[in-house]
Amino acid sequence: MGPTVQIPGEPAVRRPFYLSLYFMVIVAIVAGGLIGHFYPDLGVALKPLGDAFIKLVKMIIAPVIFLTIVTGLAGMRDLGQVGRVAAKAFGYFLVFSTLALIVGLIVANVVQPGRGLNIDPATLDAGAVSQYASAAHDTTIVGFLTGIIPDTLVSAFMTGNILQVLFVSILFGIALAIVGEPAAPVLRALEALSQIVFKLVAILMKAAPVGAFGAFAFTIGAYGLGAIASLAALIATFYLTSLIFVLGILGLVALANGFSIFKLIAYLKEELLLVLGTSSSEAALPSLMQKMERAGASKSVVGLVVPTGYSFNLDGTNIYMTMAALFIAQATNIDLTLQDQVLLLLVAMLSSKGAAGITGAGFITLAATLAVVPTVPIAGMALILGIDRFMSECRALTNFIGNAVATLVVARWEGELDRDALHAALRSSPRRLAAPPDPAAGPGDKDALPAD
Repeated sequence: MGPTVQIPGEPAVRRPFYLSLYFMVIVAIVAGGLIGHFYPDLGVALKPLGDAFIKLVKMIIAPVIFLTIVTGLAGMRDLGQVGRVAAKAFGYFLVFSTLALIVGLIVANVVQPGRGLNIDPATLDAGAVSQYASAAHDTTIVGFLTGIIPDTLVSAFMTGNILQVLFVSILFGIALAIVGEPAAPVLRALEALSQIVFKLVAILMKAAPVGAFGAFAFTIGAYGLGAIASLAALIATFYLTSLIFVLGILGLVALANGFSIFKLIAYLKEELLLVLGTSSSEAALPSLMQKMERAGASKSVVGLVVPTGYSFNLDGTNIYMTMAALFIAQATNIDLTLQDQVLLLLVAMLSSKGAAGITGAGFITLAATLAVVPTVPIAGMALILGIDRFMSECRALTNFIGNAVATLVVARWEGELDRDALHAALRSSPRRLAAPPDPAAGPGDKDALPAD
């Protein structure tokens, strides 16, 4: 059954499930996988479809972040709240990012997915991962921090750097709030513009099945199911660990804060399928911000936590980093002492922040970590290069769910979470198969809530 459509004076009519975005994305992923498997050359040729869709979404990310943050901050009476929200968000990010690293380390030690491969490090192709090692070498904490400041006020929107857009948006929003009444016409104009931009997001999301089809066809066509079979133990261990982290650890966090992780996943099922199909959590960023507001989180909290979390709250990437590092050590018969593993953990904590927001951050942060921990050969990354695309899907899914949980938790801590809206949204999600919510409707608009 599809979502209910109410026509005045007529009984409620349910939209056919096959017209829902949810169903169409599923069909697109399955069709893309079949094309990639049976006609790999055609699958590879379809890559531009996925790339074009991700570019379409990235085109709108900067305006969405800017308008959400500015209109949210401008409505704040207490500007000290900005600092409190940021402090709580970064505290949350630090704790759970570190916990994800530890979980990856523990599971890799227990399961030992690389044990028995007996690979000679001298036979590894270091050239295959040289570009990632070079990118990791060029990435520093100082360079990252100074890179947050754009060259000009508008250049952040030209480059699409999320953290630069976030920086400019916060400054502009605070300035707008300080000016107060004289700036009211500007605020009204931005609020009107935000309705147009979110309507544009809804239009672009209609192309999601096409993007998912092309991206998944390319993944299967280029790398094949054989790549999965050859390193099945690592892939299975990583997926299982991520599942345990999401349902176990994040599930307990959600329960402690008054909502169910299962209902949240059901509520975000369309976005999760999109992330799965494109291997990119950025493809669903605008929709995530929209749905978090619909679920009762205030616009100001959503605007601060979601974009920041996309760079600093990378739970899936952190699990991958420690697990992949230990896999390489086990595959090459290198025994890491407890001291080596603690050093690996500490370095990973820093390197994961230094490469935040960089395309291919998972592989780059792994390279940066191994470069500082010479016990594990960086050339060993060549072992997992062929399956990284399949691993990136799980990384993106875990990162996405982690940021959704973080947003609701920080909103609750700050007293900026509408419990009624949250429960209404999560309660209705299992029966709502996919029509995206009206982006022009705000979180407080009862008509915008999904039908029960």
